[in-house]
Amino acid sequence: MHRIGWVLALFAAFWSGAGAAQTKNPASDAPPTQLPQFEVASVRPSGPQQHELNGLRAFSGGRVVGNGCTLQFLIMVSYSVQPFQISGGAAWTNIGRGDRFDIEARPQEDSASAHWVASSPRLPLGDEELKMLQSLLAERFRLQIRHDLKEGQVYQLIRGSSALKLMAPKHPDEGSWAGGISGGLPDGEGLRGTNISMPELVLRLSRWLGRPVIDKTGLQGSFDFEYRSGAVDSVSNTDGTDSILTSIKGIGLALEASKGTVETIVIEHAERPAEN
Repeated sequence: MHRIGWVLALFAAFWSGAGAAQTKNPASDAPPTQLPQFEVASVRPSGPQQHELNGLRAFSGGRVVGNGCTLQFLIMVSYSVQPFQISGGAAWTNIGRGDRFDIEARPQEDSASAHWVASSPRLPLGDEELKMLQSLLAERFRLQIRHDLKEGQVYQLIRGSSALKLMAPKHPDEGSWAGGISGGLPDGEGLRGTNISMPELVLRLSRWLGRPVIDKTGLQGSFDFEYRSGAVDSVSNTDGTDSILTSIKGIGLALEASKGTVETIVIEHAERPAEN
């Protein structure tokens, strides 16, 4: 149950640009003034009846609700990075085994997020909401981070040699999603995506492959796609990389191994939030 909730929440991530590094005196109560802030926010430890792990959603009016969220997961979402790009932090911050918190926050009425309307939760969070989340982490968790850059192995997502098999989204108002043909993580059956942009897709690919993926396609907008391999067990390696590479080729794209600059986030200071 926890693993399913985590995987679904990680997909929600897939998440626009990373913000600037924050420096904050742990003793200070004021959030960074350069970032937008939620007007009202509640952060409390998850109760024993909260079985969801790392679930985060945005609703009409910009309201953000998080269930069973760990601090590392909230950093991952708000700064648009993957778990392998985060280091440091005490055991209670761990993305899968750390302390879990429930969050409910609402933006100011004059914010852009407050005017968003939809019949279902939005995934991913918008850029303004991500910055508000960064501000919340600095204020309530006394979070201090450091951005580092290092050279490492990456993939570049490029156009392949075959025709693109990307279609205009059938439901452009719905949240973006990508995964296996039958749902969940990609497997030997193939790959499917709905209303997903290339920046969102590379974030998902980074999560699945455990390596940063850089968008070099030049493709704008969101797409639906589907590739069926015709086999359930066509994965020739244990981590599913071969299946993902094959599926990406099936929709007219390609993943090219390369070296590049990898952004990492180091947790320098964090505290459990005080009671509301």
